[in-house]
Formats: sequence, structure tokens, C-alpha cells
Amino acid sequence: MKLETMVCETGEGQGYIVLNRPERGNGLTPELIRELAETVERLDLDPEVRVIVLSGNGSGFCGGYDLVASAEKMLEGEFGSEDAPAGSPLDPMVQAANHDPSKTWDPMVDYAGMSRNVRAFMSLFHCTKPVICKVHGFCVAGGTDLALCSDLLVIADDAKIGYPPARVWGSPTTSLWAYRLGAQRAKRLLFTGDSLTGREAAEAGLAIESHPREKLDEAVDALAARIAMVPLNQLQMMKLLVNQSLYAQGLHQTQLIGTVFDGITRHTPEGFAFQQRAAEAGFKQAVRERDEPFGDFGLKPD
Repeated sequence: MKLETMVCETGEGQGYIVLNRPERGNGLTPELIRELAETVERLDLDPEVRVIVLSGNGSGFCGGYDLVASAEKMLEGEFGSEDAPAGSPLDPMVQAANHDPSKTWDPMVDYAGMSRNVRAFMSLFHCTKPVICKVHGFCVAGGTDLALCSDLLVIADDAKIGYPPARVWGSPTTSLWAYRLGAQRAKRLLFTGDSLTGREAAEAGLAIESHPREKLDEAVDALAARIAMVPLNQLQMMKLLVNQSLYAQGLHQTQLIGTVFDGITRHTPEGFAFQQRAAEAGFKQAVRERDEPFGDFGLKPD
């Protein structure tokens, strides 16, 4: 399988997926999201692979959706697909028209696009094999969907992880924050859009381990090798067993609400104002004006 946005390798019972758009902070695009789901499925079916490690090239793991071009063009086709049939909910023209404030908003057009992204992110969760997410630098906004859908998060001490779009123009669609942190800590982050350092994420239970950046690779390699010593069927049963508890707590329903809310956030008065500001002054400036009052602009690259 030819990959354009990531690298996939295998060896010694392990599969490696490396996001490979470092010039854009490994920003999420329709192509990257599609390739992620396909690559996870490929490794899940590989009988030689017992554990998967997900990471990112460049200065950070993932800066979220690559929204610069689309936001500056009023979200033209961001959640659509060039391969979609004309007139379908994923037709970029339909998507663009749905974000025009002068026209009627159809929430199910938003849901059609974002729910497919959620299914792709959740391929990490549904994969029968353990998935370790290795985070360095930054993991913000939509990038956190990849990290939290993975089974284990191992993070650099000085990395930053959080969901700044909770301030305006976003809702976490995979909605795993409360399941990973508990209700009160999840509210603390989502009420403010603040981020945690890697060390803080480990102390709060969001990450299973944190390490100095120079020791992160070694730590992840050691954990992956230890997991790979266990028979595959045992690993699959243990993952399915634990995942049932999240299903029983209502994860499917929470994700449905989170995905619908994400569309709503882009059609509130504040959401339209943010989008208009991005069209006028550029997406980076709109984000700067959103985040600078909180003192944390610049968690991800341009």
C-alpha cells in the first residue's frame, strides 16, 4: 500500500505508524485520516504484529486538523472528499455551502463528515491489538483524538496536550476525556481549553508514562517489546475485556453527542465570528486572538 501522509513498518512483533507531514505539524487531512484507518486495519490483520506504535515525525506529534487553507476560505470542503458523488454530504461543494451563514445549515451534513473521521480515529480503539501512542512536542485539538483512542499514551515530559478549540469552534468528537481523566479533571480542561505538560498528563492519569524527551524512544521501545512477548490471543482478549467497560459506560452515546456538538460549535454566533475572522486575517491570527488571553498561543507550529 502506497502511503502519502505516513510511514508504516513492521518488525519483531511490532508495527509502526509514523505520521509524516512534519512541515504542517502532521496536521489532519482527509487523506491522512483515510490512510490511518487503512494502515491500522493492515497491521491488525498482520499475524506477525502483536502491538502497534503510533508516533509523528518532526517537532511534534500532531497539531490537529490542518485548517489554515479551509478556514481562510470559509471551510471550503474541509470535511468532504474529492471522490464523493456530486450532491452527497461529503461533496466538497455541499460541505462549503453548508458553512455559508447566508444559507440554511444542515447539521447532518456536518455529522456525515465528522462521524466518518471519528470512525477512523476509533480504528485505533477497535483494533484488536494494543496501540501505544508516543507523543513529543505537541498533541492538541484533533491530534488528541489519535492519542486518546490509543490504548496507552507515553509522552515526553515537556510535551503539551490539550483541546484549545473548547474555547470556540470545536468539541472533542471522540469524547474520551472524561473516560481517561474522570469527570472533574475533564471539565477543568474543557472549561478552559488549557493544556497539560507531559509530566502533568502522567500525574493525572491521561498518560501511562512520561519521560525526558531524550529517553522517550527508549521507553516506548521497551514497553512495546514487553507487550510483544505476550501471545497475540491473550492480548486481544485483554483489550476486548477492558474496552467493554467503556462501552458499558456509554461511550457510543457520548461520541454521538460530541460529534453533533462539534458541528454546532461552528454555527454559533461566536463560531461564525471566528470563521469570519480567519477569512479576513488568516487562521493563525484568529487562533492567536482566541488563545492569547489565556497565555498559551503557539502550542503548535504555523
